[in-house]
Amino acid sequence: MGMTAKEIEEAVRAALPDAVIELTDLAGDNDHYSIVVVSEKFAGKTRVAQHRMVMDAIGSGMGTKLHALSVTTKVG
Repeated sequence: MGMTAKEIEEAVRAALPDAVIELTDLAGDNDHYSIVVVSEKFAGKTRVAQHRMVMDAIGSGMGTKLHALSVTTKVG
Protein backbone atom coordinates (compact mmCIF):
# COMPACT_ATOMS: atom_id res chain seq x y z
CA MET A 1 0.00 0.00 0.00
CA GLY A 2 1.29 3.44 -0.92
CA MET A 3 1.50 6.64 1.05
CA THR A 4 -1.58 8.81 1.02
CA ALA A 5 -1.42 12.41 -0.13
CA LYS A 6 -2.16 13.45 3.44
CA GLU A 7 0.80 11.45 4.78
CA ILE A 8 3.16 13.00 2.23
CA GLU A 9 1.91 16.54 2.88
CA GLU A 10 2.14 16.08 6.66
CA ALA A 11 5.72 14.79 6.39
CA VAL A 12 6.84 17.70 4.20
CA ARG A 13 4.99 20.27 6.32
CA ALA A 14 6.64 18.92 9.50
CA ALA A 15 10.07 19.63 7.98
CA LEU A 16 9.08 22.81 6.12
CA PRO A 17 6.24 24.46 8.06
CA ASP A 18 6.02 27.45 5.71
CA ALA A 19 5.73 25.28 2.60
CA VAL A 20 3.06 25.70 -0.02
CA ILE A 21 2.54 22.20 -1.37
CA GLU A 22 0.88 21.09 -4.59
CA LEU A 23 0.65 17.30 -4.75
CA THR A 24 -0.71 15.30 -7.68
CA ASP A 25 -1.39 11.55 -7.66
CA LEU A 26 -0.19 10.71 -11.17
CA ALA A 27 -1.66 7.21 -11.43
CA GLY A 28 -4.48 7.19 -8.87
CA ASP A 29 -2.68 4.47 -6.92
CA ASN A 30 -1.11 6.34 -3.94
CA ASP A 31 2.24 5.24 -5.35
CA HIS A 32 3.24 7.72 -8.09
CA TYR A 33 3.17 11.42 -7.23
CA SER A 34 4.33 14.77 -8.45
CA ILE A 35 5.00 17.39 -5.78
CA VAL A 36 5.72 21.10 -6.04
CA VAL A 37 7.05 22.63 -2.82
CA VAL A 38 7.52 26.37 -2.35
CA SER A 39 9.43 27.43 0.78
CA GLU A 40 11.62 30.28 1.97
CA LYS A 41 13.85 27.61 3.56
CA PHE A 42 15.13 26.80 0.06
CA ALA A 43 16.74 30.25 -0.29
CA GLY A 44 20.47 30.03 -0.97
CA LYS A 45 20.40 26.25 -1.45
CA THR A 46 21.15 24.37 -4.64
CA ARG A 47 18.33 22.56 -6.43
CA VAL A 48 19.85 19.25 -5.31
CA ALA A 49 19.89 20.40 -1.67
CA GLN A 50 16.28 21.57 -1.98
CA HIS A 51 15.16 18.21 -3.37
CA ARG A 52 17.12 16.42 -0.64
CA MET A 53 15.23 18.43 1.99
CA VAL A 54 11.92 17.21 0.53
CA MET A 55 13.10 13.60 0.21
CA ASP A 56 14.54 13.61 3.74
CA ALA A 57 11.19 14.84 5.02
CA ILE A 58 9.44 11.87 3.42
CA GLY A 59 12.13 9.60 4.83
CA SER A 60 11.69 5.85 4.82
CA GLY A 61 8.44 6.00 2.85
CA MET A 62 10.36 6.58 -0.36
CA GLY A 63 11.15 3.28 -2.03
CA THR A 64 8.97 1.28 0.33
CA LYS A 65 5.51 2.84 0.51
CA LEU A 66 6.09 5.34 -2.29
CA HIS A 67 7.41 4.12 -5.64
CA ALA A 68 7.89 7.34 -7.60
CA LEU A 69 7.97 11.01 -6.73
CA SER A 70 8.68 13.83 -9.15
CA VAL A 71 9.91 16.82 -7.11
CA THR A 72 9.86 20.49 -8.10
CA THR A 73 11.07 23.10 -5.61
CA LYS A 74 10.82 26.86 -5.63
CA VAL A 75 11.89 29.63 -3.26
CA GLY A 76 8.87 31.59 -2.22
